[in-house]
Amino acid sequence: MGALGRVLLWLQLCALTRAAYKLWIPNTDFEAAANWSQNRTPCAGAAVKFPANKMVSVLVREGHSISDMLLPRDGEFVLASGAGFSAPDAGRDPDCGTGAPALFLDPDRFSWHDPRLWRSGDAARGLFSVDAERVPCRHDDVVFPSDASFRVGLGPGARPARVRSVRALGQTFTRDEDLAAFLASRAGRLRFHGPGALSVGPGGCADASGCVCGNNEALPWICEALLQPLGGRCPPAACHDALRPEGQCCDLCGAIVSLTHGPTFDIERYRARLLQVFLPQYQGLQVAVSKVPRPPRPRGTAGAEADTDTEIQVVLTETGPETGGAGRLARALLADVAEHGEALGVLSATARESGAPVGDGSAQGLDGSGLRAELAGGVTAGLFLLLLALVAGALLLRRAPRLRWSRRDEAAPAPVVDPLGFSNPVFDVAGSAEPPPATKVENSSTSRSYFVNPLFAEAEA
Repeated sequence: MGALGRVLLWLQLCALTRAAYKLWIPNTDFEAAANWSQNRTPCAGAAVKFPANKMVSVLVREGHSISDMLLPRDGEFVLASGAGFSAPDAGRDPDCGTGAPALFLDPDRFSWHDPRLWRSGDAARGLFSVDAERVPCRHDDVVFPSDASFRVGLGPGARPARVRSVRALGQTFTRDEDLAAFLASRAGRLRFHGPGALSVGPGGCADASGCVCGNNEALPWICEALLQPLGGRCPPAACHDALRPEGQCCDLCGAIVSLTHGPTFDIERYRARLLQVFLPQYQGLQVAVSKVPRPPRPRGTAGAEADTDTEIQVVLTETGPETGGAGRLARALLADVAEHGEALGVLSATARESGAPVGDGSAQGLDGSGLRAELAGGVTAGLFLLLLALVAGALLLRRAPRLRWSRRDEAAPAPVVDPLGFSNPVFDVAGSAEPPPATKVENSSTSRSYFVNPLFAEAEA
């Protein structure tokens, strides 16, 4: 059985024990264009330079003609059959040029805690994982490519990264003693570096309702690695009142459904139900389902749901241009729990939903020019209303010996909010006509005031 066959068999055994696995993506292969400063493999006759103070293992799959090579202080080339290096000959690439040498990028740039560098073995269309769970969890099996070279930084070393097993260089490590011996060997030091530690523990997740990932303490390092290309800051969310799920680095738009489960709940069965029954009806949505620590509950909370310190988090996020689907699906899931909760093993469910999209025409979504136009219109209207009020006041002073202003806290309560204005003492008598209600204004950020013109009120009385 070949190396690929052994890996496939091992992955099948992982599936039988309900253990998920994470695959390491980047490599340090010579032919990988992403490993070079010019984003291409060195051309024929080029000069090649490796970082002098770095350790690295480089797999070479083909033959290469180079004019010069600066080797690292400590490293190795793993040559595949037929691979090697030779001096340039008449077949040199005329487009290669004689400029700066091709630089092999820093092999230490790959971090264990970077979610972008892992791929989940149980990934499916419509599913995603929160950032903390994109990195190997404590119940996961970790697979490093057997047909590629790699180098992994293990982080700051505050706490060991713990997983179920590690497979590297054709070996599977399930005991700490064996893994420690490998990491201390030359082959291990070429592939793993940094002050951090790596540990393995027996057993996958034996709970049908799922297991907590266990990366909460590592979340600051996960977010730091994830946001490094963005300057350490989260991009602004495209909606108001965005949500921050447990285990996520940045806010997102959509909805979160929290399920309190009983002993018969099966997380894989519920995840399959979402994929087969609900998601086909809501295009442009993705869902993440996982067990997370339950937020602190208020004192005095009773009931069966208070007996567990975990809950099932269902995150619904929108990936398409249309909005509102996550909220509709969240409400559909609440209705589903109300109807089928007992059969699903769900005791209760709650939902949270983000606000309207930014730039949808609401007051909060106005751009600078729109806001200035609204302000200008409001100022003009205010000046016009003030002028009318002064004219009306001058006419009233001729007919009334005094004016009585009613304070807001002395006025009788009204069932509806009256429009802003002033009290006219001349018409403040029983049987006077009620002022017309103010017009309702929707989706506007400018506050508008209304008043009753006593001259026209008198004419209509």
